[in-house]
Amino acid sequence: MKYLLLFALLAVVWWLWSKRQNTGADIASHQPAPEKMVACVHCGVHMPESEGVVAGDRVYCCEAHRLAAKDTGL
Repeated sequence: MKYLLLFALLAVVWWLWSKRQNTGADIASHQPAPEKMVACVHCGVHMPESEGVVAGDRVYCCEAHRLAAKDTGL
């Protein structure tokens, strides 16, 4: 009987320890990677690089600002 209780206690300790280890790894794997921030050439608003509209080496926050800069010659 004492071996059964000892085995149950070790199983509970092992289960709690493995659950704690997995929780830390899961949190780290679900965080998105940091993304480079860029500023719109026309208005100066900052946004993630993936959301910008790229025209050559310039980045704009929207198509309207890209067209406005094109019209003004920027």
